[in-house]
Amino acid sequence: MAGVDYLADERNKAEFDVDSMKIVWAGSRHTFEVADRISKLVANDPAFRKDDRPMLPRKELFKNTLRKAAYAWKRIIELRLTEEEASKLRFFVDEPAYTDLHWGMFVPALKGQCTDEQQSKWLPLAYKMQIIGCYAQTELGHGSNVQGLETTATFDPQTDEFVIHSPTLTSSKWWPGGLGKASTHAVVYARLITDGKDHGVHGFIVQLRSMEDHKPLPGITVGDIGMKFGNGAYNTMDNGVLTFDHVRIPRDQMMMRVSQVTREGKYKQSDVPRQLVYGTMVYVRQQIVADASCALSKAVCIATRYSAVRRQFGSQNGGPETQVIDYKTQQNRLFPLLASAYAFRFVGEWLKWLYTDVTQRLAANDFSTLPEAHACTAGLKSLTTTATADGIEECRKLCGGHGYLCTSGLPELFAVYVPACTYEGDNVVLLLQVARFLMKTVSQIGSGKQPVGTIAYMGRVEHLLKSRCSVQRAEDWLNPSQVLEAFEARATRMSVSCGQNLSKFSNPEEGFAELSADLVEAAVAHCQLIVVSKFLEKLQQDIPGEGVKQLLQAVCGIYYLSLLHKHQGDFLATSYITPKQAALASDQLRALYSKVRPNAIALVDSFNYTDHFLGSILGCYDGNVYPKLYEAAKKDPLNDTVVPDGYHEYLKPLLKQQLHSAKL
Repeated sequence: MAGVDYLADERNKAEFDVDSMKIVWAGSRHTFEVADRISKLVANDPAFRKDDRPMLPRKELFKNTLRKAAYAWKRIIELRLTEEEASKLRFFVDEPAYTDLHWGMFVPALKGQCTDEQQSKWLPLAYKMQIIGCYAQTELGHGSNVQGLETTATFDPQTDEFVIHSPTLTSSKWWPGGLGKASTHAVVYARLITDGKDHGVHGFIVQLRSMEDHKPLPGITVGDIGMKFGNGAYNTMDNGVLTFDHVRIPRDQMMMRVSQVTREGKYKQSDVPRQLVYGTMVYVRQQIVADASCALSKAVCIATRYSAVRRQFGSQNGGPETQVIDYKTQQNRLFPLLASAYAFRFVGEWLKWLYTDVTQRLAANDFSTLPEAHACTAGLKSLTTTATADGIEECRKLCGGHGYLCTSGLPELFAVYVPACTYEGDNVVLLLQVARFLMKTVSQIGSGKQPVGTIAYMGRVEHLLKSRCSVQRAEDWLNPSQVLEAFEARATRMSVSCGQNLSKFSNPEEGFAELSADLVEAAVAHCQLIVVSKFLEKLQQDIPGEGVKQLLQAVCGIYYLSLLHKHQGDFLATSYITPKQAALASDQLRALYSKVRPNAIALVDSFNYTDHFLGSILGCYDGNVYPKLYEAAKKDPLNDTVVPDGYHEYLKPLLKQQLHSAKL
């Protein structure tokens, strides 16, 4: 049956204007129109099909990705796409590729850490893809501890060159995407040594492969690190290993915006402040938060649509069974994830603003907000990627047995997404950085130094330590100022309590190590407060469209009340709320589930994802799941023959009990 919409009844239940919500989700009408146009362009081009990905052997999988990346570039040139359109096109092709690192890490590193003169040489080549770059920081022996990297870059004043060298096995660069097979150049992080003195880790531009035949240059040993978790998934990416044997590069290939080495071999800092490097980090991390909302919303869209299609139990006299989305247990697992996708979307929008603000301040030599911005982006990267990875896996379970099929799209989405918990900062290590910032803030309370930005609430510490929640009825939990104070009080009390426990240790570092699990929990409380406060701020803005704002308020309520429920131990242990108030919060949460239920399909339609982008039979727009699963199964290579290869050698002798004579 072509053209039948099996979810039409669900779509008719919506109590808000879906087209307006699509614009809220996109961030602006312009962004919506670009995304809508480009996603359809990709979806309608058979060259970008991806349903065969989980079945391809590694070499074919990788070659196929090279083909798509080259074809995408050809389309970008032919259609004269803007930078914004081109990056959307790569996004909707939806395949991890060397281009992700080229545009996402290599180019920003050149912009952030090269002098104007260096940029004028390297950026035009990178923008035209006449060179392909990757970002070689992580080593076999060191990831998050960047200061522990072992690769060396020793200045040779005789020849005016740096000698890049891997002194140990563990100093091999290991994991950079695009490095294994595709990149011609890398930004390499190495310990800068001049006159026998180690100046710490700096970035260098190193050519890896010949521009004539793509062979590794002398002194360079490079390759792929092998298969990774999942079918298809991140195996389209050539994560690589790289070792240097005394490789020489010109002195001007050190990235010299922040520090330089002179012709005489003197090391000096420029008047450009070191903190500028943080600008790039803030940029990359805000991008990761935006990606989290995309990945989680994909999973939620699949699980929500399938939960409305799937029926199980509850049939009366042979009538239809109950849609699984109507079970409270399903709603209780699914709707908080739906709410989280929206919450992460809005905090991601706010981070874009923060990045712009930090960049402008840096340009004016104002570093006052940097420590807070750094802690905030580190914490939000950790919080959103952990919640998203866990959320995608929960969505897979919400789809029952069929969620385990590759054609559900969820196993591959999970395998592609999970590395985000580790790259650009291991999530627990990042929370410990946030905790350090919190402890510093706590120690300065009463010193007259006012906390700024997302930590400003600590300026009201007296009040937040004394106050008690005044909720009396379930609906009081819909009052934004009540909610905000509850999350502020929880975060403040957990931080202050950690601070007090730390002060009992004579050696603060020893205390920090001993209490690290508690410190991580305090950091999580602080980060959740940021997300809740940004969602509430979003709702104070003017949001056009019939019923849109009311529905977002319900979604926001589900977000913060499900957090309150999940972490009620914190709220009760810090004595801000009573067990009775916690019970009222659960009552209100249940009421919000009922409010969101008729709007669930419309809320995921608002993401405006094409079936191609979702890559899921269970999440297809028209809900016609079962015939499509059946068709896809028929196409598996194992079904090419009715009698399997191997029958004559192994099955037949077994069945005929002739194993002794067969040659196994």
